[in-house]
Amino acid sequence: MTYARAVAYSSLAALLALYVVGAVSVPPGSLRHEVQTLPLWFPIVAGFQNREVAKWAAVPCFILWLTLMISIWLFLLGWARIITGHFSPIEVAMTLVVGASSIIGLSAAVRWRTVVRPVAAFGLFVLFGTLQIIALRLSFIPYIASR
Repeated sequence: MTYARAVAYSSLAALLALYVVGAVSVPPGSLRHEVQTLPLWFPIVAGFQNREVAKWAAVPCFILWLTLMISIWLFLLGWARIITGHFSPIEVAMTLVVGASSIIGLSAAVRWRTVVRPVAAFGLFVLFGTLQIIALRLSFIPYIASR
């Protein structure tokens, strides 16, 4: 498997796991999770097209999602209260899927040598990191969060 496909499949796995979380959340949060995962669509499509920009779009998303999953795990273990709440067994299982897919995607991205210029790579990294944070923030708007 190419690194591009590994990044694409890892992004897709994280996206699908987050959709499952949205489907089983109480109250249902399908729209919230769809908004949260919008930035992942670019590395999915670009990765399956073997485009090197997929790496630079995916890495900040993987980093952010892995950080969020670690925060949830730390809460569930009683070690930290960065993220709190009630998590069903399915939601906990999906945190493992999102975390594992983020680690696999980051691992593939680290090994993937691209010819994307450093300035463009940095720009894509910052752009998609910003888009992921904005998507997360937008997902907490009451109208979106309750649908």
